[in-house]
Amino acid sequence: MAADKLNRLRDVLRGYESCLVAYSGGVDSVLLAHVAHEVLAGRMLAVLADSPSLPRRELAEAREIAEAHGFPLRIVHTREFANPDYTENPVNRCYYCKHELFTRLEPIALEGGFAVLAYGENASDIGDHRPGAEAAKQFEVRAPLKEAGLAKGDIRTLSAALGLPTADKPQMPCLSSRIPYGQAVTPEKLAMVEQAEGVLRDAGFREVRVRHHDQPGGALARLELGQAEIKRFVAEGMMETVSLQIREAGFSDVILDTKGYRRGSLNEGVALANG
Repeated sequence: MAADKLNRLRDVLRGYESCLVAYSGGVDSVLLAHVAHEVLAGRMLAVLADSPSLPRRELAEAREIAEAHGFPLRIVHTREFANPDYTENPVNRCYYCKHELFTRLEPIALEGGFAVLAYGENASDIGDHRPGAEAAKQFEVRAPLKEAGLAKGDIRTLSAALGLPTADKPQMPCLSSRIPYGQAVTPEKLAMVEQAEGVLRDAGFREVRVRHHDQPGGALARLELGQAEIKRFVAEGMMETVSLQIREAGFSDVILDTKGYRRGSLNEGVALANG
């Protein structure tokens, strides 16, 4: 029962006594911050890390949600782009990002008297390749959603029951995830990706990824959309207009991935087709 799982989460958070939540504005961290504030009130703080890997649209939405639901929010600027271990984009890139995040959050928690650092890992993440979880382990960061046994489906169900706007929000990993491992991550590339994804979102698409591929003669944008959205994209003959707008972001070539959006596509051979 959803109510039982929500009560388990409340019990977990109550046991912390005070908590600093690593907040991103995504479905997991919004539920975590909302319930932590409900249970702990002034003994919780949400902290959002801002860097070139966070889309401006996501930053604005995260702030709006915090304001609308009344939980305290602090924004800090992280410096993972100053670390070549991160920008060289190895397969464990997320470790260096989370390490920088928790390095910034730990002193804030100490200064504010927060007993626990928490983040939004959930029970569905068990078994995934998640280098960031190793950094969380090193900093003794807790995962209350996981501790309460909440899987992604539970989180969406509870979010809807609590009236949170993220209940049906598509997953939105950081912009650096759009760059294939081994190709350098730079603020300039991520700005291109952000602008290109903005073109698609402004056209009404929700499940969107623009993958940035280095190639001779200029960057390639590989568009991934949800399966239903691919049908609309093709039926409405949008490739020509969208390609022109995405090229304005700095891409030389634009292609539609006919397999559509799926996690981890940068690590597989994909079928590509010009629109």
